[in-house]
Amino acid sequence: MGDSSLTTNLGRVLVTGGSGFVGANLVTELLDRGHHVHSFDRVPSKLADHPRLTTIVGDICDPEDVAAAVEGVDTVFHTAAIIDLMGGGSVTQEYRQRSFAVNVDGTKNLAHAAQRAGVRRFVYTASNSVVMGGQPISGGDETLPYTSRFNDLYTETKVVAEKFVLGINGADGMLTCSVRPSGIWGRGDQTMFRKVFESVLAGHVKVLVGSKNVKLDNSYVHNLVHGFILAAEHLVPGGTAPGQAYFINDGEPINMFEFSRPVVQACGQPWPALRVPGRLVHTVMTVWQFLHFRFGLPKPLLEPLAVERISMDNYFSIDKARRDLGYEPLFTTEQALRDCLPYYTELFAKMKAAGEPAPTVA
Repeated sequence: MGDSSLTTNLGRVLVTGGSGFVGANLVTELLDRGHHVHSFDRVPSKLADHPRLTTIVGDICDPEDVAAAVEGVDTVFHTAAIIDLMGGGSVTQEYRQRSFAVNVDGTKNLAHAAQRAGVRRFVYTASNSVVMGGQPISGGDETLPYTSRFNDLYTETKVVAEKFVLGINGADGMLTCSVRPSGIWGRGDQTMFRKVFESVLAGHVKVLVGSKNVKLDNSYVHNLVHGFILAAEHLVPGGTAPGQAYFINDGEPINMFEFSRPVVQACGQPWPALRVPGRLVHTVMTVWQFLHFRFGLPKPLLEPLAVERISMDNYFSIDKARRDLGYEPLFTTEQALRDCLPYYTELFAKMKAAGEPAPTVA
């Protein structure tokens, strides 16, 4: 066990995916704390005129681009990834190669370049899904084994890349750790609530699936950024973080429908009251998906994996992060929702005005 009181200054910092949702929030917080930051992404940072920010546009699969990004850097936060949630028969060889090229080979490329450049600390962004296996998890911790049941490319690549990153801890003087967020939300979110809004606009949210007592956890982006920085600060010889993985979330497991309800209602949309057993919906969607792949029927309204995620407990303890890193969520779910509602109602209004997605005909 390391000493949790041992911490370090991060020095010059690189954030990959610095123009993305998580990366941009991390870049902003690091700049606010006085750090010199390199933002590396395929598109320029919107904060490009900041005097302590160097924006590097490039491809994580290109060794020359990556070498330029890590030059003169002390700490790397690796948030860049392709989020491919496709699974089963929908995965083509092209998608598979692209996901592995960016999420696995790109991570290795970055880590090796960082070692050559003398980087001292490397924080990887994994996912809580690296230990999910189709069984309920209530307050799971970091001793859980990796899943071998890969329902989507994102999870599969995150398992491979996290194992690699933790496996090179200490090599060439670079200490590594991994942060495992849950569903990430907040201002700038274009994934979690966009999917909810798509379902609402398509008229798919007619019933609630599963028990009200089933819970999952989420990671408010500012709580997550706080966890990232604490993890990096504890990457010191003899410290707690080297070689470790940490679940970082809001510490407030909640039913997904109860979590979504105030946001959808704030958008002026009705919320269903009828609940349907998760097992029944899972069976129907599994058969529907089989018919889709076998006979070309339309895609099911919900993938069986998505039904699993909302109809069985799936939440993780932050006790290890509390103990090792001194992590405590900075914002409660209630506080964060209050701050985010204007953003989400605006996002919904834009999606509705743009006509996305077009309502499906039953």
